[in-house]
Amino acid sequence: MNGGTPLYEIIFFAMIAVFLIFRLRSVLGRRSGHHQERRSEDVRPDAPIDAPADASSNDNVIALPGQDKPETEPEEDPGPLAEGYRAIRSADPAFDPEGFVQGARTAFEMVVTAFAAGDRDTLRSLTGDDVLANFETTIAGREAAGHSYEATLIGIRSSDIVDAGLDRAEARVTVRFISEQVAVLRDGDGDAIEGSARDIIEITDIWTFARDTRSPDPNWRLVATASEN
Repeated sequence: MNGGTPLYEIIFFAMIAVFLIFRLRSVLGRRSGHHQERRSEDVRPDAPIDAPADASSNDNVIALPGQDKPETEPEEDPGPLAEGYRAIRSADPAFDPEGFVQGARTAFEMVVTAFAAGDRDTLRSLTGDDVLANFETTIAGREAAGHSYEATLIGIRSSDIVDAGLDRAEARVTVRFISEQVAVLRDGDGDAIEGSARDIIEITDIWTFARDTRSPDPNWRLVATASEN
């Protein structure tokens, strides 16, 4: 045939193709058989069929978000407040001491500023009834005498939880604040009666915050105050 492929060449190439297909199938068959044999020997009977044989015994598995947590939780740091923390968490599992202290520092600044300014609304939202009553009595006394009080919080040097626990359903946490402030009480003419605008004083306050764990309100309120100065 002019311009065509001779018949014997077609037969030759067909034989080569059949040979290659046979070899390929035999190689794949041996690999598949070896894979099945390894799984039957190494995989636990209760392991998923596609799971690696040693997946359940890997000590370096990292629990990522969304995965099941290990059955054993890390031991809590043993300390004088550990029992109180456990008691609070029994009623409020979300309680976090570090996060609490950060919120307490913010509340401390807000209360100090509101008390100096006579801001009763802010104090009412942050304090319990007894503390609010004491603050309002002092503020009313200043106003009646024509006095003004200036308090500038320079900074909080430290804020440490010194007591924590659960009283029935009420969680209570006490924090010792050591702060630097400028505090001045002035008379009606603006003259300083107590303190000085030039002096920075160190003040240690012991404040107790409480929250009813049965309430959907997550906010804590200042329920007791004391001073070590």
